[in-house]
Amino acid sequence: MRSTPKSPLIPLDSLGIEKYLPYQIAIPDIHTDTKPSIDFTLCNPPFYASSAELLTSASQKSRPPNSACTGSATEMVTPGGETAFVIRMINESLQLRTRIQWYSSMLGKLSSVSVIIEQLRKAEISNYAVTEFVQGSKTRRWAVAWSFGDLRPRIGVARGVVGGGLAKVYLPFPSEYVVQMTGGANISIDGVAAKLNAALSSLPLRWVWKPRIGTGVGFAAKNVWSRTARRRFSRNPNEEDDMEGGDEDDMAFGFKITVEDVPEETQMDKGVHIIVRWLKGMDSALFESFCGMIKRKVDG
Repeated sequence: MRSTPKSPLIPLDSLGIEKYLPYQIAIPDIHTDTKPSIDFTLCNPPFYASSAELLTSASQKSRPPNSACTGSATEMVTPGGETAFVIRMINESLQLRTRIQWYSSMLGKLSSVSVIIEQLRKAEISNYAVTEFVQGSKTRRWAVAWSFGDLRPRIGVARGVVGGGLAKVYLPFPSEYVVQMTGGANISIDGVAAKLNAALSSLPLRWVWKPRIGTGVGFAAKNVWSRTARRRFSRNPNEEDDMEGGDEDDMAFGFKITVEDVPEETQMDKGVHIIVRWLKGMDSALFESFCGMIKRKVDG
């Protein structure tokens, strides 16, 4: 297939890739039976808007010959530079959407990261990740990935920028929440785990607790823990039964909870951590509300 400057960057139809294929997601927390055509895309875009910008950038760096850029102008230069190129990818992804599970691109300039994230938010894409690559002591690159699905990446992946330079406002919503409980000799993993399991088992949601590893996974069709929900269920008990059924793919919220000892190097007193990880869903307010409920239940 011959490509032109106006050809699609992600030509799924021209490549003859079917729209939907059956599969199972290869992660232990979630099982599903439908799959987009492609799991992910990788992109190393042309960094520069012009040959003059490329030469100016090269002249400002002191590099040994083996690290010098050897890309041709057609590989390194594009109208508008890397931001225009990746924005074009975003616009194409708005048409392809879940035919690809995750879209991603590297970026050569820190200033480009905020521009791309603003573009994602403008397109109402809230499930995204940002990270950085450090090569040696000087070279630094960044990457942004986004998805139209509702599977949430780990916090270390989604918020992988550890160096300075990128304002926190551009990081995605945290997908992990930690409740730290301290109480000296009066607190134990078994006691906290029992209290947690009892609280979640009493709610109309799908919940599986594995005491041997101190971990549980659950799914909820909607907010079933608020006072409003409890009043509604008291008036209509049949609705409570319906909340526990259905396929995991159709659930609005998925979570994983782990109970573990507070690491010795961080604890001021003997304590227990309850780590709540957001696995699935598009509503950050639902995750926040759930974490607040967990904290109230175990503290109480």
